[in-house]
Amino acid sequence: MLKIDHLSKTYPGGKRAVQDLSLHIEPGDIYGFIGHNGAGKTTTLRCVAGIIGFDGGEIRVDGHSVASEPLACKRSMAYVPDNPDLYEYLTGIQYLNFIADVFGVPEAERTAAFKKYGDLFELTENLGDLISSYSHGMKQKLTLIAALCHNPRLLVLDEPFVGLDPLAARMLKDVMHELCESGGAIFFSTHVLDVAEKLCNKVAIIREGKLVASGETRALTGGRSLEELFLEVVEHAPAD
Repeated sequence: MLKIDHLSKTYPGGKRAVQDLSLHIEPGDIYGFIGHNGAGKTTTLRCVAGIIGFDGGEIRVDGHSVASEPLACKRSMAYVPDNPDLYEYLTGIQYLNFIADVFGVPEAERTAAFKKYGDLFELTENLGDLISSYSHGMKQKLTLIAALCHNPRLLVLDEPFVGLDPLAARMLKDVMHELCESGGAIFFSTHVLDVAEKLCNKVAIIREGKLVASGETRALTGGRSLEELFLEVVEHAPAD
């Protein structure tokens, strides 16, 4: 579903954000991506989404190259940033229809999706309001609905639980499970290690742009908590 091979990214000025990172997210995976602030998580996700370029390596989404086949990749995936930057002069429903138009979602399908996810995240009654009147949490919910409306096979999320109330967070977890049960996959960053431990069947830990641990969550933790594993590897393990 998502294959990252030897990804490297250096920003102008010489800052190396990601170094020789390789990960494989398969259909059915809920894959957690963990690391300190500045570790390279957001850079990696933006490279996967095709928002920024990269210096070395390859990223393939559903068999297509992000570098040479960006549109094919974008058709089968959705990306939700940690801080949604929306068109605040539009209403919620206008924004959703704009995104659905971009992805060519038929009228009946988009109407059903807006209803399903709008009700699920308790935003349906606010879709006629200007986005400028939305709270951060409401904007996060709107972005999630927009991401889900075209039925992506890969969902890439950057800190998706930040700003969501407990009920919305629970609904998002259910949506993530539903997508994976239908053959899709999730790749998301988070600082909430308890959530990652319970939700993810696989996790990867990154430090200073380098992968320091990855694999099945249960196998990696070995009876410890994910927090204990994280603190151990970021403090003591050498980065490969």
